[in-house]
Amino acid sequence: MSSAAANPVTATDAPPRRKGAGLVFCCTVLGAAAQILLKTGANQMAHPSLWAIVTSIPLLAGLSLYGISTLLLVLALRDGELSLLYPVIALTYVWVTVLSLIIFHDRANPIKLLGITTIVIGVAVLGRGSRR
Repeated sequence: MSSAAANPVTATDAPPRRKGAGLVFCCTVLGAAAQILLKTGANQMAHPSLWAIVTSIPLLAGLSLYGISTLLLVLALRDGELSLLYPVIALTYVWVTVLSLIIFHDRANPIKLLGITTIVIGVAVLGRGSRR
């Protein structure tokens, strides 16, 4: 019996894990883009109504990106560890904050920057912990 057959965890397990992490990372980018589109659509509505919502291209695009992001998350979770992959979704907060600063000229303050730094460090710690 070969050592590969005796040990069910082999080097071939690495690509699905990386694939899952890559898909979840894409989910964070899509989720951030969805938030920006939702905010853009909301800003464009002079008089919010059901008709204004269902005819707003940015709102519909944002909702569509959320749908795509959800589908990618399902695919990622199929092969990955939920306890590792799902916290990576927190990176969405980082992207939304950065994009909000650039696109909407939101203001950064030390508390926001501390929060963003904490999220990035937390995701990095989780990622390193999964390699052990």
